[in-house]
Amino acid sequence: MMTQHVGEALGLDTEVRGALEPLRAKPTKLADRGRLRKLPDGKFTARLRA
Repeated sequence: MMTQHVGEALGLDTEVRGALEPLRAKPTKLADRGRLRKLPDGKFTARLRA
């Protein structure tokens, strides 16, 4: 998922620069904690548990 797509789904204005920064911080924090995985292209995906 990309932050822009999440913002669009939530009805946020994705054209305004900086409007998505608070939304972008949440998945970044989850990736830092190991709950999500951040891909090199900037997308996030669920981390599979083994």
